[in-house]
Amino acid sequence: MTVGPWRGPWPDDPRLDPQLLREGDTRNVADRYRYWTVEAIVADLDTRRHDLHVAIENWQHDFNIGSIVRTANAFNVAGVHIIGKRRWNRRGAMVTDRYVHVHHHSDAAAFIAWADRERIAVVGVDNLPGAVPLETTGLPRSCVLVFGQEGPGLTEEVARACDLMVAIAQFGSTRSINAGAAAAIAMHAWIREHADLSSMEY
Repeated sequence: MTVGPWRGPWPDDPRLDPQLLREGDTRNVADRYRYWTVEAIVADLDTRRHDLHVAIENWQHDFNIGSIVRTANAFNVAGVHIIGKRRWNRRGAMVTDRYVHVHHHSDAAAFIAWADRERIAVVGVDNLPGAVPLETTGLPRSCVLVFGQEGPGLTEEVARACDLMVAIAQFGSTRSINAGAAAAIAMHAWIREHADLSSMEY
């Protein structure tokens, strides 16, 4: 839903964007954020981000990153981590990358070092040997869900560094599920287990 120019007494709220108040707000944001500046929205989201990070390896400019960022914003994750190539296709993010903290790690070693410093559990999402079912496995509250490149999946270096490896149950003919879809399923599994649903707004 979009809203037109502000009507009524001019509000005295530093969170509001004067240009949006004058011209209307056509952004795809929750109603509570209508007319807010991007900076004010991010600051508010920062007060209640989840203890969940997501990461994806990006060696071949994976086109799924944009959709993963968009889903990460919907679940208000603490951060999105791009491993490998810095550039990624932002079209799929639908400008939601403005509201999510996106971090870059030059290689797998840098990402693993970050997780070690932050004492965050690394949870691989891939159907590799030894993986346990996501559907029946508890996820750590403080963790980073890491996804491999579309097609080849997680690299051996990242897979070795995982504290836990989970696989999504599949019943069809293909071996793997789209990385963007897998990320949405895994993030939602964490939300179902750990999020305070009473704070959700429809």
